[in-house]
Amino acid sequence: MDVDVVVIGAGPAGLAASLNLARAQRTVALLDSNRPRHAATLQSHGFITRDGSSPLELRKLGREEVLRYPTVQHDRTLVRQVAHVDGGFLVQTEQPGSRAEGELRAAAVLIATGLSETLPASQHVRPWYGTSLHSCMDCDGYDKRGQALALIGETLDLVDRAMVIRRHTDDLAVFTNGAEVIDEAGEARLAEHGVALVRSPIAAIEGDREGMRAIVLEDGRRSERTGGFVRPWWHPQLGFVEGLGVDTDEDGLVVVDRAQRSSVEGVYAAGDITPGFRQLAVAAGEGTVAASVINRDLIARGR
Repeated sequence: MDVDVVVIGAGPAGLAASLNLARAQRTVALLDSNRPRHAATLQSHGFITRDGSSPLELRKLGREEVLRYPTVQHDRTLVRQVAHVDGGFLVQTEQPGSRAEGELRAAAVLIATGLSETLPASQHVRPWYGTSLHSCMDCDGYDKRGQALALIGETLDLVDRAMVIRRHTDDLAVFTNGAEVIDEAGEARLAEHGVALVRSPIAAIEGDREGMRAIVLEDGRRSERTGGFVRPWWHPQLGFVEGLGVDTDEDGLVVVDRAQRSSVEGVYAAGDITPGFRQLAVAAGEGTVAASVINRDLIARGR
């Protein structure tokens, strides 16, 4: 084997796992495409000692810490395929742009790739995403407290999300952009809590250098909103392990046990690619658990 563990993804889960594997004196190949989902976000919140830091700064600090250990190598590369070979795994890679191919052999693989996302009303939302509009209510709700807020989405969980957001404001409107995703019971629940429901499609989002100011609807109405939240569609990118038969749930996320083990021996997963809460601290915690379990599993296998 070239390394003990290949870690795919250098977000909080992959970095935490790599750090703790290095401290267990494991050889690690940390592979990452450097295309984080939160690239548009200016500040991250809820991570103890780093509340308000830039997500990109957190990744930079994490890489620097991990790469102080001589047993960790870091490559910015795309993973094309992971296959079984000789009691371990063959990881085939490709360099972005150059198309140069490579491969690594590892005793274990940790999937920490996170998710990609698609935004509703993307052409209107995108310019404000990461500044006035955010996707994580738990991370950014506090900083929007007391404002006239919007929740924009086209999914069936909007009412539950609205109940979380209204903890921070008495002026909230839910915009479904023309999607019929809230039934009469949901509309009644929103009304009971003073949350407006706007079903008309969005024509524009207005604002200036200070931030967004209003949502303009196709029917001509204009709703003054200074910020809010978007409910994206999240997409797992797992084509590279299709040949392994890793179990996934109905959302395409990797099913793991409490020790971050997948259904395939030697394959583990942590962070947003698994079901559960999508927060930096949670992802880092799962990566830490995975590292400890991988080390012990490798010891049991005689490595």
